[in-house]
Amino acid sequence: MALVEQVEQSGEGRRRLRLANPATLAPLGEIEVGAAADVHAAVERARKAQLGWADLSFEERGRYLQRVVRVILERHDEIVATISSETGKPPTEALATEVMTACDALHFYAKRARRILGERRVPLHLMLTKKLRVIYKPLGVVGIITPWNFPFVLALNPVAQALMAGNAIVLKPSEATPFSARLVEELFSAAGLPEGVLNVVLGDGETGAALVEADVDKIVFTGSVATGRRVAEACGRQLVPCTLELGGKDPMIVCADADLERAARGAVYGAFANSGQVCTSTERVYVVDEVADRFTQLCVDATSELRQGSTGEFDVGAIIWPQQLDTIEAHVADALQRGATLLTGGRRNPNEAGFYYEPTILTNVSHEMRVMRDETFGPLLPIMRVPDEAAALRYANDSRYGLNANVWTRNKHKGAEMARAIESGCVVVNDCMVTYAVTEAPFGGVKESGIGRVNGEMGLRGYCHAQSIVIDRFGGRSELFWYPYTRRKLGMMKRMLRLMWGTSLGRWLS
Repeated sequence: MALVEQVEQSGEGRRRLRLANPATLAPLGEIEVGAAADVHAAVERARKAQLGWADLSFEERGRYLQRVVRVILERHDEIVATISSETGKPPTEALATEVMTACDALHFYAKRARRILGERRVPLHLMLTKKLRVIYKPLGVVGIITPWNFPFVLALNPVAQALMAGNAIVLKPSEATPFSARLVEELFSAAGLPEGVLNVVLGDGETGAALVEADVDKIVFTGSVATGRRVAEACGRQLVPCTLELGGKDPMIVCADADLERAARGAVYGAFANSGQVCTSTERVYVVDEVADRFTQLCVDATSELRQGSTGEFDVGAIIWPQQLDTIEAHVADALQRGATLLTGGRRNPNEAGFYYEPTILTNVSHEMRVMRDETFGPLLPIMRVPDEAAALRYANDSRYGLNANVWTRNKHKGAEMARAIESGCVVVNDCMVTYAVTEAPFGGVKESGIGRVNGEMGLRGYCHAQSIVIDRFGGRSELFWYPYTRRKLGMMKRMLRLMWGTSLGRWLS
């Protein structure tokens, strides 16, 4: 059985999708696929509602977000149940990584948007006869396309930022997890958000493509590199800005002086949380040879404690998108064929009805293997021995991805220096996968891992136009650089040139 199946078209000729729980294969319901006309209608509603929304103060907008937090607190059990039924992830994981993170984002931006986006007066270093003000104006209508691995928080977080910046929104969630995103719409409606400010259109790839072409003012996309390329190409053709948060092949470096107990537990969590379906998952490990045996055994021991399932207390859930199982199996088969050693897992879980792959550890891996080069997005932990930290850094940077990384050492200064040497948008020292949850931190990738940043001041300002306003202070009759151009004026400008940048006093003044 597939997670998403197309069923008979409705009487109006609309396609419908039938959804199933990936953990139990129990039916979840059906959705109607939004057509291009539905997307354009949603954009038009958003366009009309945006002007009134932008007229509200930061405090007024923030009050809506604070009300959503209160609604979440009242309905958190329902939210967790919805997330778990759509994704198969453990309720504890859904609460910690989606609900709590969402509440923090709502509260953070509601409180801080004025400081980040309020009008700024910038002192000028040279043109002292002028004043500079920088204001942040909303873009207008933002299209947000979200993935299936964190369907609640990856919808709610960008929505919160775009709203606080004064935009209206059209949100298109993954067809695999539409009900979590529909909950986001319900929460804002319960908080009294004006009609038309947030619009959710359910559907599949055709619906998302229609949104990209629907004359919005920005596209925010989280998903695969392949789809991200198509989004970027469409946005480039229309000269529409976009933020792309794409895939990763995130490296972990274990130094000889690392706390191996902590590092091993971090590796197991970083590789197997959400069944490895995290863009910041630890997907490849480089451990210095002298501690490799001990570290690897600790990883095996920690993995043996994990419980996989769908009911009661469990740690590792299902594979949300069943097609991903083919990729996982192909990576494991390629590694074994090329000489890797399987220490744990390596197969679909035969004891579960749904889409499960056992937490898997591989050693004796090399960079010729797909498991070390291509994004797996599954519960695999390949461990590679390296002679020293310099080799680990070279291998870490030998990738077309650059989203997240983690370094483990007792020397925090060395850890920070190694982090700077990694070609990655985000790095964590002695922890893993926390960069998205650190709300102040700009999050995003380099290379094929994305364009732009989300979260923090940089992310919030990405939902705005920055407008510079320069104001003359004194209103004299003329300016130095105005007409007429005379020899006297030319000589004066040459003397100024030499004074300002040809003398120590001038360089200090400027």
